[in-house]
Amino acid sequence: MDACWNSANTSQGHLDSEALRDYMVLDFPQKTAIAVICSLLGVLCVLENAVVLFLILSSPRLRRKPSYLFISSLAGADFLASLVFVISFVKFHVFHQEESRSAFLLKLGGVTMTFTGSVGSLLLTAIDRYLCLCHPAKYKALLTRGRALATLAGMWAISMVVSYLPLMGWTCCPRPCSELFPLISDDYLLSWIVLIIILLVAIIYTYTYVLWKAYRHTSNLVVYQQRRLTGMSRMRLDVRLAKTLGVVLMVLLLCWLPVLTLMVYSLAASLNEHIKKVFAFCSMLCLINSMVNPIIYAQRSREIRSSSRKWLTRWKNMLRGTGAEGAEDTQKSSVTETEGETKVT
Repeated sequence: MDACWNSANTSQGHLDSEALRDYMVLDFPQKTAIAVICSLLGVLCVLENAVVLFLILSSPRLRRKPSYLFISSLAGADFLASLVFVISFVKFHVFHQEESRSAFLLKLGGVTMTFTGSVGSLLLTAIDRYLCLCHPAKYKALLTRGRALATLAGMWAISMVVSYLPLMGWTCCPRPCSELFPLISDDYLLSWIVLIIILLVAIIYTYTYVLWKAYRHTSNLVVYQQRRLTGMSRMRLDVRLAKTLGVVLMVLLLCWLPVLTLMVYSLAASLNEHIKKVFAFCSMLCLINSMVNPIIYAQRSREIRSSSRKWLTRWKNMLRGTGAEGAEDTQKSSVTETEGETKVT
């Protein structure tokens, strides 16, 4: 798009409503569909990821594990992405709310940061699985809790800086403007796409190797299933987590591939109104990805299921009014379960 945001209103800090019309392409039925779908998906995403965060952060045992620190980072990114994306997306496409240039770039940067952080968390989780499966003897020494937290802090710092570069001044004019995002230049959009593709390629490469190792471990389990080898239960845990995260990766690619494809296409050709409408609906696939991730964790992670059963039992006893006796029984059950899991690990 060759139009520049250099009108009088824009220079005073407000977006030009005339220029925004090229991006607000939805008609009334489509606006209604966007509002309903975004609201439903947003509420589900927020609730599901909030539950995953609560189950991990409320368990001292899970909080100490680097694997679940990375998963909680992913859940936190999806939680924030759901909130920021739904609010910003609905306000822009449905209500056409006018706002200042800085406020718009601040919200757009928030959406970019949370989704970039989500992909970065998946990469760190893939690396964690690689170290756990390929270097089990050195895993605890290589990836301590402190190193995991430092890595997460670095990843989120990079995501924040990259995402808020437009707010710092990297906008269009005199550069060519993107046809999908107001105020965003084509060269910034290209740079962000390249970053995401690099992260995805790194994730794919890591998971390819991890899942190959998981396949070999599964074969070993079949061969040695009659023997009680030390560490066999830990091997089962690693295989299960590797397969789980492989499913998460597949869902990520299916949800992000259409969006990235349309972004790349927008850099090479001019977009008509129909393609812009398709992009608006494809953008909601990112919400579906954020909604599916916690479901996968709940189904396939034994430790998260154990934590959820513990809390459900505790809340059921509280609702029934069992008092101190019921709470004591729940606590004993939780301690016994944790001791059993510790022996398995």
